[in-house]
Amino acid sequence: MTSRSFLRLAVAGAVATGSALLATLPADANTAPPTVPVRLLALNDFHGNLEPPSGTSGRIVDEHGQTVDAGGAAYIAAHMEGLTDQNTIKVAQGDLIGATPLISAAYHDEPSVEFLGKLGLKVAAVGNHEFDEGYAELRRIMDGGCHPVDGCSPAGEWKGAAYDYVGANVLFKNPNEKSDALDGLGDSPATKQLLASPKVKQLLADWGVPALPPVSVQWMNGVPIGFIGLVTQTTPNIVTPGGIKDLKFVDEVKAANAASRLLKFLGVKAQVVLMHEGDQVNTSQSPDACSAVPGAGNRIATQVDPEIDVVLSGHSHQAYLCTVKDPAGNDRLYSQGGSFGRVITQVDLKVNVRSRDIVRSSVVADNHVVTRTVKPDGDIDTFVQWWKDKVAGVADKPVGKITAEITNKVTAASGESPLGDLIADAQLAATKTGGNAQIALMNPGGVRTLLSYPSSPAKEGDGVVTYGEAFAVQPFNNLMQVVTLTGAQLKTVLEQQFTGGPNAQPFQKILQPSANLTYTYSKSAAWGSKVSNLKIDGVPVTDTQTIRVAANNFLVGGGDAFLAFRDGTDVWSGQLDIDAFVDYLGKNSPVAPPATNRITVVD
Repeated sequence: MTSRSFLRLAVAGAVATGSALLATLPADANTAPPTVPVRLLALNDFHGNLEPPSGTSGRIVDEHGQTVDAGGAAYIAAHMEGLTDQNTIKVAQGDLIGATPLISAAYHDEPSVEFLGKLGLKVAAVGNHEFDEGYAELRRIMDGGCHPVDGCSPAGEWKGAAYDYVGANVLFKNPNEKSDALDGLGDSPATKQLLASPKVKQLLADWGVPALPPVSVQWMNGVPIGFIGLVTQTTPNIVTPGGIKDLKFVDEVKAANAASRLLKFLGVKAQVVLMHEGDQVNTSQSPDACSAVPGAGNRIATQVDPEIDVVLSGHSHQAYLCTVKDPAGNDRLYSQGGSFGRVITQVDLKVNVRSRDIVRSSVVADNHVVTRTVKPDGDIDTFVQWWKDKVAGVADKPVGKITAEITNKVTAASGESPLGDLIADAQLAATKTGGNAQIALMNPGGVRTLLSYPSSPAKEGDGVVTYGEAFAVQPFNNLMQVVTLTGAQLKTVLEQQFTGGPNAQPFQKILQPSANLTYTYSKSAAWGSKVSNLKIDGVPVTDTQTIRVAANNFLVGGGDAFLAFRDGTDVWSGQLDIDAFVDYLGKNSPVAPPATNRITVVD
């Protein structure tokens, strides 16, 4: 495979030597305009929402402070068409696929990637969810070919993504691994000469062996724009370990700076980072406000090389437009566009045709809410309906009933959500027989959306849950497993919910417990002493007793940095988590939202 990204770099290498520059400028350089315009249109965290997302996932606060319905592929396409001009490059910041509704997930997200190609996307950073099915599957999505197990989709053999995936901080662990990510760099004599220089050879040696193309160069109005891809370095903690066992995810700043230097060696000075990392915000803010609370995203946005002009982010599912200072003290755009296709980020800028660098003072950004008040794009509407028809028989099948909306939002001071607790109950019920489970724990990040009470457009009726709606809640097809932990090990797992200890998350992440597991945690106690009064079925847990604990294979493998799960023994594997959830809904209907009172919080 030859990377399209690096074939473009071969041209950029020629520019670096001056051999192609004359072709991009008028004969009389004195009459050339000093700048040319470029427009970027960006999406992030689309998560395969081809249909308009429902519930709170399909609503957002707009620029006027009003909460409006937003998202859906046909509406994204309509808004994109209205924002696109002859100067436009369309880009994305990761998690375009993975954790997707059934319409996309049933066919390994080929429908979503095809839609994005139809949209005219040119470059996308990989997100952590691009690795949900492992590195090999990501390469299949990039390069083409039918799924090795499920075969071809109804659309026929997969041709591969029509856009470039980039990830500068995704490297092979083995320094001797053969990589094809840089193949295109040697295609022109000028680039070969450049790569032979000691500086570039040392840069590549220090960088490591790339598993993905780190950059993509796009030409617009006679100037090259370099895009650097980054994914959160926490990816190994939040995807199933087996699929990425040969990869490492290095510090984002270090990788971005190496990629920036490579672009500069190649004569590409207009540089944009597409970053799948971001920050949380103060709630209910306009998408155009700088509401981001400085965190992991801000660290990267302020520390990457001053040569980088713009940082577009993702991962945290928030919308903000901020100006930060780069290490040289210059202003730099740092933005994000929400999630699920509800926001398109527009960035207008100018590039100096002589220096080929972005004029920072020219950068203007706007977050456009993808409202559903416009006429949807007809071709994309037909495209989505075609795929919807293919899965309708499965997606629209009723599987149970609920008495009211069951939300995945945290509704208790403890960090519990009604839906998280319900799923834990379902997983315990599914693993008692065979796995002898005594309790269950569910990771909150795996609960992707709410169960809405009103009927869906399929008209199944209020309170009726369809398979498609249940799948949207549990879309990962994780395997249910049961392991044996001692009481002391279980307490360690629960301590790993909090910051401060080894392998702790950079933020609190409360596991959702089954109803028969209760405990207290202290907000002020030191790490290691936060959890107390641990009981199962009302009986205190001792350090030495053994407990059969049910969880999905992601958690059992140490996902979300719950590494104490790896100490479990006597692993038993059962059904898929979605099947456990569907079975529980069917056997216990109508299901009411459970009380979120399993964890007690004290100061």
